[in-house]
Amino acid sequence: MATPDTVSFGYEQVPAGAKTAMVGEVFSRVARKYDIMNDAMSGGMHRLWKDRFVRRVKPREGETILDMAGGTGDIAFRMERFGASITVADINPDMLGVGVERAAERGIDSLVWSEQNAEKLSFPDQFFDAYTIAFGIRNVTDIPAALREAHRVLRYGGRFFCLEFSTNEWPGFAQAYDAYSHHLVPKLGKLIADDEDSYRYLIESIRRFPPMPKFAQMIREAGFTAVKVEPILGGLVAIHSGWKA
Repeated sequence: MATPDTVSFGYEQVPAGAKTAMVGEVFSRVARKYDIMNDAMSGGMHRLWKDRFVRRVKPREGETILDMAGGTGDIAFRMERFGASITVADINPDMLGVGVERAAERGIDSLVWSEQNAEKLSFPDQFFDAYTIAFGIRNVTDIPAALREAHRVLRYGGRFFCLEFSTNEWPGFAQAYDAYSHHLVPKLGKLIADDEDSYRYLIESIRRFPPMPKFAQMIREAGFTAVKVEPILGGLVAIHSGWKA
């Protein structure tokens, strides 16, 4: 049972002050195989989800966008082609290192890479036109603090978009996915990345993430208005969005 001094780390309860470092160790271990494992775990569908996400964001030339937890560059690469000025931020330097290498391979030199903690950003108030975070918010120790920071750094009229695994609401499919994720994904992690424990944590972290209505309410409580939820595959993943008005 959680206490004010503990938070979830997968199915475990750990001291709140320890979680950030523990999550950091997970992502340092998986950084090199992260995108390969995303393909293996989702059958490549994560690419379609990210394409859909960027279409909802609608990046525009001349805008400034913060892509939080965007270390390997997947979202930023998709947005960069529209001419927006994008800062890719991540708490993990190993993930950022992979992203910088991938950008160089693609000949992309317009992105800014910044090591940042989502709960305490170094950017000034009202600095960005949009804030995006894909498959990262569930790994934050203090999610409400991260949402408040997202609101703070956005200009008035700015938009918030989050792509994250959620709670599937399709009968039958939900049970099948639970069985797949809990039993097969860690084995894929062992086979592809030689790291079963990290992928067990990543699956457990999905199960501990708030369901769609609760997370939408957390976004409202951070100050956002016109909050919307777009379930994908019955809520297997979801796009949450809101505006700073």
